[in-house]
Amino acid sequence: MGTCSEDPHLCGASWLLGFTSLLLSVCSAVTQSSGAHASGVEDSGIPVSLKGTQGASVWFHVIRSPELPPEVGLEKISWGIVSKSNYIVMLHVFPGRDVPEWVNFQDKFEKRVHVLNITTLRIDNLTLEDSGRYRARESYRRGRQHDQDFHLRVYEPAPLPQIRATLLSLTPGWCNVTVECDTTGTREDLIVSWESEGLPRELEQGPSPGPAPNPWTLAVNLTLSQPSSSLTCVVSNQVDQKTATRGLGNICGHGAGSQKEHGDPDGGIHYAELSQQEAGDNRDK
Repeated sequence: MGTCSEDPHLCGASWLLGFTSLLLSVCSAVTQSSGAHASGVEDSGIPVSLKGTQGASVWFHVIRSPELPPEVGLEKISWGIVSKSNYIVMLHVFPGRDVPEWVNFQDKFEKRVHVLNITTLRIDNLTLEDSGRYRARESYRRGRQHDQDFHLRVYEPAPLPQIRATLLSLTPGWCNVTVECDTTGTREDLIVSWESEGLPRELEQGPSPGPAPNPWTLAVNLTLSQPSSSLTCVVSNQVDQKTATRGLGNICGHGAGSQKEHGDPDGGIHYAELSQQEAGDNRDK
């Protein structure tokens, strides 16, 4: 007080400095509460990794922290999206209530989000834009809170492959064929492989990770004594699988006649479009 009475300018500067410090403290508290994790909120650690297929469904399930005493009851769970460093609440779920309390993103998610119970949420008809980080904030009695994060990656369904075979040459007893497996759409995250039946084991090739060649070409030398042999092209990604299978007998094998009998004006090269079929079941999602 004595300092202010002796120098009013110094007193004013000191008051302004104190007010600025208080304002910065308030702003910092607001930023932390809307950031990755609010102050005083326990974090579950590494996000749960989830994979989904475009058009399918995905389930989010909250697991109660074993560190919480049994007598501490759950009051609500706030489901939201983490965008950059901000946690934006989407909806609240309360024990004993069948209908959630929407806060944000209602137009985007209301028809696709289903609350199965207090700890389980399902999103239907997934889109590629649904990929991202989600957070379930559990609020317990006695003011305790706990965050569980989920990282969702939505993939396109694996494309249906197409197979084309080119008959290069036909000699007595032998048939030389080039088989191509092609896909439409993006090749990102695709794995393409060949499976064979009735052919030498060394012909069968395993998965080729990374961006898949398009088309993937396989050269096959067949004896005409293998009429029942077949090739299957398998195209898969993290969540889905499609196949195309075709027997090779009708490509090479109209008998062991001379090459001249199978020739054409283009130099003896024949083309055969192979049929396609989708795998009976997708991979486990």
